[in-house]
Amino acid sequence: MKTFLFKQIDNAPLIVFRIFFGFLITCESFGAIATGWVKTNLIDLKYTFPFIGFEWIKPLPENGMFYYFILMGILGIFIMLGYYYRLAMIFYTILWAGVYFMQKTTYNNHYYLLLIISFFMIFLPANHFASVDVKQGRISKKFSMPHWISLVFIIQIAILYFYASIAKLYPDWLDGTFTKNLLSSSNLFPHFKNIFSKPWFYLFIAYAGIFFDFLIVPFLLFKKTRTLALLSSLIFHLFNATFLQIGIFPFFALSFSLFFYDPENIRSIFLKRKPKIEWSSNTENNFYGKNIVLHIFLPFLIIQSLLPLRHYLIKGDVLWTEEGHRLSWRMMLRERSGYINIKIKDNNTNEVFIYNYNKDLTPYQAKNLATKPDFIWQYCQRIKKEYAYKNISIYIDCKNSINRGEYKTLIDPKQDFTKAKWDYFFHNEWIILQPL
Repeated sequence: MKTFLFKQIDNAPLIVFRIFFGFLITCESFGAIATGWVKTNLIDLKYTFPFIGFEWIKPLPENGMFYYFILMGILGIFIMLGYYYRLAMIFYTILWAGVYFMQKTTYNNHYYLLLIISFFMIFLPANHFASVDVKQGRISKKFSMPHWISLVFIIQIAILYFYASIAKLYPDWLDGTFTKNLLSSSNLFPHFKNIFSKPWFYLFIAYAGIFFDFLIVPFLLFKKTRTLALLSSLIFHLFNATFLQIGIFPFFALSFSLFFYDPENIRSIFLKRKPKIEWSSNTENNFYGKNIVLHIFLPFLIIQSLLPLRHYLIKGDVLWTEEGHRLSWRMMLRERSGYINIKIKDNNTNEVFIYNYNKDLTPYQAKNLATKPDFIWQYCQRIKKEYAYKNISIYIDCKNSINRGEYKTLIDPKQDFTKAKWDYFFHNEWIILQPL
């Protein structure tokens, strides 16, 4: 096992990945400003929905978040160039974690993946070649790395794709309902509407998604199927990038292919001037990162393997309750819609009125409020503080529909949310279980 994990291989995949990674996070940071994402989601709003327990992390005032993202973009450039790499990687990870935890309204699996990989990259020797750090003498030049570094990336992406495929094995995916709805909602290419509405096409997309997620890693692992897998990845991810517009995720996912190919091939394609490592370095007794593997990566990957299973321990269907949905690679899985009324009762006068949440929330926040139980609970805590000077009760009238199906009651209308508790790990009884 030691020989397998710590044998020395060419470090070209890690070096090239660092360059791609730095470029992509630079694009993500500056792109978030250019597209208005920062302004819409972190500046032009009165209230953010942070992850529960992270309410202390708030957006910077006025235009502070623009400078925040500019700094992240600059750090991305530093990472790409390998300039004070380790420090840049630490600061970027902290800043991105801040963005991730301060608002979940636009939660996206690639934001989560970006946080994981940023954390990984802090501990990896990704700047030992083709970096400013080497040129300026801050670190020594190295041509090899232990095999476990590639394995860490392979295992992480395998976990992602495996659970993404398992999550799709439910009726509305298998009969094409979700993919039909998804494609019919796209207005980007109206000339394709006719094809999108054909059963053969949306069923093909549905099952192609399942088989791609389930088979892509095994096919990349075997040399005979590797090129086919790479071509399939290109088609799959470019289709998603074009029709679904999900940011850098398709290109980010493609970059992991570097770790499946022979490191010598990566070197010969991307780093032609990089010397080939000597055969002797493949057998040297080099256990670089042994403690990092045992105390950081191994426990982390075990947790990653278990987190997506937690919803099986929670009462109800995760598609309905949302409990255990995040951090589980349940990607582009269902369409959810709903409506909500928040009723405030003055317990001294028995007066009841409807609370106007639109005064505080953007349209997209309001949409999430109507469909996410944790958003409802959080917002009710805000209302509770607003009316702390009164003896009030808060009641919720909320119905949801999954994949354009029947609207059903999501929240117990008899639950007083001034008294409701949030269960971090198990089912919240004020979420009404419904058969799907």
